Amino acid sequence: MQHHAFVIEAEVEEGVARALEWTEKELGMVTKANPDVVVLKYGLFSVEDARKVHAVATQAPLRGTHKVIVIAAARAYHEAQNALLKLFEEPTPGTYLFLILPTLGGLLPTLRSRVQVLKAGTEQHTVASELAHEFLKAAPKKRGAMIKKLTSGKDEDERRDNRDKVLAIVNGVEAVMYRSEPSIQRTALLEDTARLRDFLHDRSAPVKMILEHLSLVIPKGLT
Repeated sequence: MQHHAFVIEAEVEEGVARALEWTEKELGMVTKANPDVVVLKYGLFSVEDARKVHAVATQAPLRGTHKVIVIAAARAYHEAQNALLKLFEEPTPGTYLFLILPTLGGLLPTLRSRVQVLKAGTEQHTVASELAHEFLKAAPKKRGAMIKKLTSGKDEDERRDNRDKVLAIVNGVEAVMYRSEPSIQRTALLEDTARLRDFLHDRSAPVKMILEHLSLVIPKGLT
């Protein structure tokens, strides 16, 4: 039985390319200039965006029997993921769905249970993994300098960009923890990262305190 809903851990362009490659290979569809192949790109995927995806998904294919919707986002609110649950579980017949995120650390278990994870095709070095790797490797003084840089935006755009980078660090650290040996310490840190990520979805989040807390709770030797 062929799956109809997928998630890809990748940056936007790489993930979209992988989704279109799958579409051409598995469904035999031409993806270029095809109205039945819809690619939607977002910075932050919201509940309103999820509603728009629903509206697109309920429309019948224009040319053939299949329709493909590719959703690529830098991050997705939990409420938005919840809004996708029914669609990903019971899409319109002939509709295939792809969700592309730079890290799967923040993917809700309820949504993950409804999708098949596709590899991006090449070993990934996403923004999240690179920032998290740099943060994990850094000595205390350098880590302090990173924290200062990421919490000193001169305007709202720069502060928003920095908040996205901090979120990428939290997600990347969480991904490293998932790959580490199970332990009580790991469980506690995973709970911490989930809580910190929820805080970061608030525009008024105390980013400096979040990074300083993360720096304190990361176990020595975690890379």
